[in-house]
Amino acid sequence: MLSKQFRSKTAALIALGMASAAIAPFSMAQRVLASEAHVQPFQTAQLFGQPAAVVVPAGTIIPVAYTEAERIVIAPDETYPVTLVTTVDVFSSAGTLVIPAGSQIEGELLPVEEGTQFVASEVVFANGTRRDIVASSDPITETEIISERSDPDILRGAAIGAAAAGVISEVFGSIDFLEVLGGAGLGALAAILIGGSDREVEVVVIEPEEDLDVVLDADFAL
Repeated sequence: MLSKQFRSKTAALIALGMASAAIAPFSMAQRVLASEAHVQPFQTAQLFGQPAAVVVPAGTIIPVAYTEAERIVIAPDETYPVTLVTTVDVFSSAGTLVIPAGSQIEGELLPVEEGTQFVASEVVFANGTRRDIVASSDPITETEIISERSDPDILRGAAIGAAAAGVISEVFGSIDFLEVLGGAGLGALAAILIGGSDREVEVVVIEPEEDLDVVLDADFAL
């Protein structure tokens, strides 16, 4: 039979082991809490399942259309406000729809060192919500000379900036060519061009479907 002294020592060891086992989880929990205290905010968000921002990355091309006219004619140094319409859905890198087709992109045609460039400022969604956007088209570097020898189709159906209208009217003398563009036939416009002065003026003729695809210059996030 085991002596009383041996049984007493054994009982003490068992009790000590049970106490250590009970303390161990508490100590581990303390270490985990201390470690979590140093986790960066975005890591904490990931741990608790908070959604990440919906982002369309910089460099994404947004095809657009200009619905107000067939083309735009402005002077090389002219600033002209333009509203474009997206023609395709634009998705985030994760596949989430961010800019639906039919959304508006507002901005301006601006004179830049390389020529004329569309610079976007806001996206307007169908529900009226607006979001800032950093995007632009490639610079449009080519210009056209308007004279009595010009093809009148260049001006038919065009949106014409105020500065361009001013210089073009000098080619036509005192005739109100804008009135003719609005209501007369192609033959009447051709007659004006043939009967104009010898003056030549330089303009920028923008074909929206070819010249105004918009490229994101910075990430677009909702």
